[in-house]
Amino acid sequence: MIKNYWNRGRRQKTITIISALVLIILLFFLRDDYQPFLLFLRKYIFVILLIGLVLFFGLRTFRNAVGVGRRLGVLVLLTVLFGLLYFIGWHFKMYDYMKTYNVFNHLNRVEINQLPLTQNERIQPLRNIFSMANESVGETKDVSLPHLVRVDGENKWTMAIQPSEKYTMQQISENTEEIFSVSSTSPFPRFSNENRIPVTFSIGESLKFSRNTYNAVVQRFNIFQLFTMEPGDTFYMKNDSGNWVEVVSLIKWKGFFFPYPTFGGVMIIDSGKHNFNDYLERVLIGKGTYISPEEMKNHPFLTKQNTLSENVSRLQAESLKFLGGFTDPLPWKMQTAVKIPEMPDDQNEQPFVTDFNFDDVDTKAYSGLYHWFGLEPIGEERTSLTYSVFVPADGTDKLYYYDHAAKKQGYAGVSAMPLKIIESRKEYDWSVNKPVEFRPYIKDIAGRRRMFFLGTVSAVKADSQKFDGSATPDLALIDSEYRNVIWIDVKHPSQWDKTVYDELNEAWRASEGIGYYFNETTEPSDLDIKRAIDSIQSIPKVNANADEIEKLQRAIDSLKSVGN
Repeated sequence: MIKNYWNRGRRQKTITIISALVLIILLFFLRDDYQPFLLFLRKYIFVILLIGLVLFFGLRTFRNAVGVGRRLGVLVLLTVLFGLLYFIGWHFKMYDYMKTYNVFNHLNRVEINQLPLTQNERIQPLRNIFSMANESVGETKDVSLPHLVRVDGENKWTMAIQPSEKYTMQQISENTEEIFSVSSTSPFPRFSNENRIPVTFSIGESLKFSRNTYNAVVQRFNIFQLFTMEPGDTFYMKNDSGNWVEVVSLIKWKGFFFPYPTFGGVMIIDSGKHNFNDYLERVLIGKGTYISPEEMKNHPFLTKQNTLSENVSRLQAESLKFLGGFTDPLPWKMQTAVKIPEMPDDQNEQPFVTDFNFDDVDTKAYSGLYHWFGLEPIGEERTSLTYSVFVPADGTDKLYYYDHAAKKQGYAGVSAMPLKIIESRKEYDWSVNKPVEFRPYIKDIAGRRRMFFLGTVSAVKADSQKFDGSATPDLALIDSEYRNVIWIDVKHPSQWDKTVYDELNEAWRASEGIGYYFNETTEPSDLDIKRAIDSIQSIPKVNANADEIEKLQRAIDSLKSVGN
């Protein structure tokens, strides 16, 4: 058709050339708009080819068939085949099943025999931090979703103060000009003064067109990355020079049969104001510096850091359901199949980013930030803790897991915790208070490594999805083995272990035969002094002349008695 139009004359040739040039320009400048379609082709390439082959041979058979009956038979057969593909692949989720199995086969799994200790405990849940941050900005500003990252050697919640999505003109013209950087270990988070960092980004999550983070990163992709990469979570942190940067986690799709997502490195966007040169760069080649997973070790600020997209870590943790074999998660077996528990009242689902100390664990794992999952059996009524999963938050190609079930520890899982909290405080109005975000708390107490869950009670308005953050939230530790709830003082984290011991030491002593710990030095009572004196059998000699001194003392006493 195009050839016939071309041969009609000079005008048609000119129109064809101009149309081709316009199409090429549009394909170049609008690649961030059609890239999701290219990624769709990459994700489902095997299914698309399979459907194409079935259609090709089916339609050819239909055209060559003689008679109405045969043609109807071919149509019925095609309908049955496509129906089976839909029900098996999508309705029964076998496509996702195979994708997760591919993740499991390519996962670098390491089983550990001892739980790592938690350190630098974060006090506030993510949604409380998000609520308090939004309470500290004006009408025309929004706050991006907080992420726990390492800043200047400390764990902090960082989030951008960006133009509100309710005001389109500001999204087009304004920059992101401030960042919140709030300590995660403080019970009193402050969203002012030194925690409100002035820094300008011309690229932002809420900005429009080429200044949007997603669009700018996609524009930076090369032709191959357009088919295999997609932007994930966005983090704000300091680079090795001490400057604030925007770090976008990338998801890379691998494999031909049932492609699966992996960590694809990061794109680093430097701070800076919007200008004409910046505009040309964004429109033509996008913004950002690509750092591959292999190159991240050359950038210290990216190691032991939180840069992994949670979409990737969730699928990696979920893939452990195949530890019992390919067929184990199927409905008629499920002997060792596990799931990531869902918490309907908790707006921050697993993973929980937690700081772990692996120093005394028999592995080469680093101590720092990890994505933690508490996997439980598939059944809705089963709430035991089967596996603790530790996915390095910096994208390191390893996954560490601890098998609670194989050790027959009988620990309660995350989904069992809300009812424990509710039962322990019946005086609360639990219709407007929600126990949320039960992150792990693992400590050496009373001679053993013990696992607890640290939960927070957050207030939420009726018919609302907004949590009310408090500077002094109610905190509780739940012993996953003894199921006991210990309410702790949020203002004194250093006393938590002592509080736990005071509450549970008698139960531990009766069950485990442990000794006495946390003994404090006190002033001796009169009874203790009397017992000590009664126990002395003789006056001890203090030096070699003790006998002579004693003899002279008796002589002095005799002379005094005569004088009286």
